[in-house]
Amino acid sequence: MLARWLESEQGRYVLDWELAQFDNAVDDIFGYHALQIGLPEHDFLRENRIPHKTIIGSDVGVAVRARAWELPIATNSVDLVVLPHVLEFSEHAHRILREADRVLMPDGSIVISGFNPLSLWGAKHALGYARGEYPWEGRLIGLSRLRDWLSLLSFEQNGGKFGCYAPPFRSAKWLERWSFMEKAGDRWWPIAGGAYVVRAIKRTVGMRLVMPPWREKRTSAKALAPVAQRGNASRGLSARNSGEVKLER
Repeated sequence: MLARWLESEQGRYVLDWELAQFDNAVDDIFGYHALQIGLPEHDFLRENRIPHKTIIGSDVGVAVRARAWELPIATNSVDLVVLPHVLEFSEHAHRILREADRVLMPDGSIVISGFNPLSLWGAKHALGYARGEYPWEGRLIGLSRLRDWLSLLSFEQNGGKFGCYAPPFRSAKWLERWSFMEKAGDRWWPIAGGAYVVRAIKRTVGMRLVMPPWREKRTSAKALAPVAQRGNASRGLSARNSGEVKLER
């Protein structure tokens, strides 16, 4: 179980770095509702000031029990979603991202963490040295692939960082001895960190700014030609079933 591994010396090394990155990623995101999916033992929203925060997942300790790819949350009702190592330990990674996209409001933010396959940590996974052990039994997702998935859903990446450059030693003593690699790695091989955290914004194509009538009259004379407007893509979107949680503003 990932939560148990994060309590080990090796896991704590990764967790401490990731919590610091999540703190930086979410502290300037505002709104009314934020969701953390999975890992209820750790608060990845602790530095965010959104008033209503909910942890959803299938683990004990969550506020709402649900599968990450079938969220009981109304469409376009959430301002921030965080996914700490959710995608690589699920067989439904694409569906989870689609659900996050569905519940997020336009210009809502998503923050994702994962293990980097192009690193010393990823090499241990690829060579099968730790088969059946956490975190190497997950399906590691490279950052370039994750960017492609986000782009297909019209997300725009606006932040991210690699870290955890030390080899995957189990002992805190050896991890400390190799701590010099953090600064060296960040400078000389920045894409080879053992873990990454990425932030992206949901962009909605075809949105139209509705202006007051008096403003429209003033600007109509300057318009060169009428612009065809797309239909409202979200007209048919609604809560999926009666069991969904409607997050009131």
